[in-house]
Amino acid sequence: MEDTAPLPVFDFASRPDYSEFALAANTGRRQPLRGFDEDYTDIVDYIVRCTHKIWEEKAVGLIYTHYAHNILVHYSSGIMYGREAMMTNTLQRIAMYAERRAYADDVIWSGNENDGFYSSHRVSSVGTHTGYSEYGPPSGRKIHRWGIADCFVRENRIVEEWLASDTLTEIRQMGFDPLALAKRTVLPRTPWTHGEIDRLPTGQQSPEFAAVPDGREDPQGFIRAIVQNMWNARLINMVREHYSAGHVAFLPDSRKLYGHGDYENFVITLMACFPDLAVNIDHHCMQGDERGGYRVATRCTFQGTHEGYGPYGAPTGRRIFLIVISHHIVRNGKIVQEWTIFDEYALLKQLYGHLEA
Repeated sequence: MEDTAPLPVFDFASRPDYSEFALAANTGRRQPLRGFDEDYTDIVDYIVRCTHKIWEEKAVGLIYTHYAHNILVHYSSGIMYGREAMMTNTLQRIAMYAERRAYADDVIWSGNENDGFYSSHRVSSVGTHTGYSEYGPPSGRKIHRWGIADCFVRENRIVEEWLASDTLTEIRQMGFDPLALAKRTVLPRTPWTHGEIDRLPTGQQSPEFAAVPDGREDPQGFIRAIVQNMWNARLINMVREHYSAGHVAFLPDSRKLYGHGDYENFVITLMACFPDLAVNIDHHCMQGDERGGYRVATRCTFQGTHEGYGPYGAPTGRRIFLIVISHHIVRNGKIVQEWTIFDEYALLKQLYGHLEA
């Protein structure tokens, strides 16, 4: 009897080249994909190739068949609503760069054709700044930045998306001053005062210390507990306990940190700037195995008040809101590598933009 089981979904642990996706197009399903275009073989193929089609082949009109008409796109600087807004934004971004290439570095996913798919797509983008933008005129400079796009997909359409990108690096590479641009930003005047940030339980109680499961048995719970303990309970000792000594972290503003000391300093510095910083974990998904390592995607919301000195200048007393997306690699029960992306330019705008009249 013929084996009709689907082939394994494309796995980025094996570092597939784009040509492998192109060759596999129209060769049949590797997993059930009700409602998806026939040329897609699995959800990873869908994410990689629809991005390629729209952004590199410039088939921008495919937005009408690949995005819901009422899509919500979440940024640290606000929410974009609707497919026509997505069309406008995409055309403007493509116009900024010649020779733009979006290299898929990983896609971590979960879900199925009935409940919908959730994907976390890490992208390394390069191009030449040859077009006009809100930042300024063309500079002719080469640009490279990291970004992660989390998408909820159902029947060939992305219905909701969360984006985190290293815009600060992009602006610096263009030759512009991110702080000067941030100070020109006009922020809406909020008609109310922000309430307390819910980092701690009610009143004067202590934060929760989560039990950390074995990273080889429950990698997703392992990451969740470390994030909760380190950021909300201020247990920065999590770094030396659960990160490998050779840990490498890719962070915004093109920072690349090595080992325990650099990473501890990153965490402490951010907490010193925002002493009430609170983190909420909004979504998790995972791929991999113990032999090759587990790849865990985590999307968080960071909130805090700028009440401390640090790399963002003197305290402004402003409240910040950030979408933070991380990809961790867990091997032998330790975190060995990560990409944590958030929009530091959006952060500067929230701190230094002026209120509308």
